[in-house]
Amino acid sequence: MSLPYQEYGNLQAPLVVFVHGGGVGGWMWDRQIRHFRNYHVVVPELNCAENASAFSIAGSAKRLIALIEEKRQNKPVIAIGFSLGAQVVVSAIGQKPDLVDYAMLNSALVKPLPFKNTIARSSAFFQPLVQNKTFSKLQAKSLYIGDSYFEAYYRDSCRMKKRELFRMLKENMSFVLPENFKYAQADILVTVGEKERGVMKASMTEILTSNPNCRGIVFPDVGHGISLAKPELFNRVIERWLADRVFPEQVIVLND
Repeated sequence: MSLPYQEYGNLQAPLVVFVHGGGVGGWMWDRQIRHFRNYHVVVPELNCAENASAFSIAGSAKRLIALIEEKRQNKPVIAIGFSLGAQVVVSAIGQKPDLVDYAMLNSALVKPLPFKNTIARSSAFFQPLVQNKTFSKLQAKSLYIGDSYFEAYYRDSCRMKKRELFRMLKENMSFVLPENFKYAQADILVTVGEKERGVMKASMTEILTSNPNCRGIVFPDVGHGISLAKPELFNRVIERWLADRVFPEQVIVLND
């Protein structure tokens, strides 16, 4: 099964692929789609890629590889992923180290969590709570999802079944760096929010030390969800990264 996707912008320009996180959809990249309209933008939908019992990061990565190879047409390729989407990008690069020219990994967890099965089952058990809009609004707030995107978030959350959520969370919390990631040829930008959990920062460190092409950025005063929390800053970072690697003063560059 191929990845469903939406396509925007200038089809002759360099290809930018935005891969969304778990529990949300391609709509999370709306501010990026509008900003990068001079690029050939492709936004796949991971949540439609496989059935609930079969979802896997590696399987989604294979489909992402096929989509990129279909759309690239000898153009530069930039892959940008958030959270679960960043793990899919990492997996795709591990499977095909020459897949992309640039890869931006936002909040990619690569250190398995203890008690991951228990956490995933507990989260899945409470999944019906998302149908309560008050509960969903609290969840959305923690992800920096504002009022203009809440209905899209609420719709996607209500569609997700317990078994699907369990499988997705288990994959997310079990993910490790692929062995071949160290051979990735892309210019890789690894980012994390200053207020994210320690395990996310430790994951960033592991990625940075795994491949000499990686550089790291910390976004101050933000948690999990920089592209939604501060889209203008996020977009400027992408522009500077692709242009001259002179990043805005508002970010902390770790190993430039």
